[in-house]
Amino acid sequence: MKILLTGCNGQVGWELARALLPLGEVIAVNRAQADLSDPDGLRRTIQKLNPDVIVNPAAYTAVDKAESERDLAFLINAEAPRVLAEEAAKNASLLIHYSTDYVFDGTKHAPYTEDDAVHPVNVYGQSKLAGEQAIQATGADHLILRTSWVYAARGQNFLKTILRLAAEREELNIVADQIGSPTWARLIAETTAHVLRQALLERQQGGFSSGIYNLTSAGETSWHGFAQTIVEIARQQGTQPLKNRIINPIPTTDYPVPAKRPLNSRLSTNRLEQRFGLKMPTWDNALRLCMADMV
Repeated sequence: MKILLTGCNGQVGWELARALLPLGEVIAVNRAQADLSDPDGLRRTIQKLNPDVIVNPAAYTAVDKAESERDLAFLINAEAPRVLAEEAAKNASLLIHYSTDYVFDGTKHAPYTEDDAVHPVNVYGQSKLAGEQAIQATGADHLILRTSWVYAARGQNFLKTILRLAAEREELNIVADQIGSPTWARLIAETTAHVLRQALLERQQGGFSSGIYNLTSAGETSWHGFAQTIVEIARQQGTQPLKNRIINPIPTTDYPVPAKRPLNSRLSTNRLEQRFGLKMPTWDNALRLCMADMV
């Protein structure tokens, strides 16, 4: 089996390149080899490689910058996934694509399910929703995995930022009224490998159905709680000097940014767990594993 993996240098892509290895021949391509901002070139690449499975973690993820780069965000997050899905449909391939909690407006007072009404409040969320809809419209076999608050031991993310700031500053101000579930890139990758293995078996047996599934850690916290836990674990590890003494909780209104964020980013993973026989670990346990791995 031939698996085409886009965005192999990204947080999730880097982990996927390892997690998918036991399933077949992984053709891991970076932006230079498969540029999602060049749909025609992307189509030619897929036609040349003719994969059995396409796994697409590559995306435009600069949430604030997307407000001023709408066309580029939609090109990468909506048009490119449409091309991937069209080629998958032609070749009877399976497409696995990743989406986001930002397709919701965050006004619900409980975790979002896959059936809740979508209403993105920023350009990034709008572009990711357009990508979901474009994939569905092609009729290709697909699984769309919505995740949230992704971090990893490498790359640019909230975990790395807090560790750097905690080493530089005695006092930090972190938003406390946005709630979600931090999700380790490796958890996403390993869950994807399990899901893909079962999906391929279902296709062989004629029982596969396409769909959208939420994929996050279990439990919930705020960005403030996430930051506090990062610093607490780092202190326990004792591997780097930390200047930080206090982390102040602040409201979203005290941290103005170009793109509006949903206050509630919680996603229910019940559907994923039930179909694929999984039990998602809590966000803080996954965080400890990630930070231990960094050491």
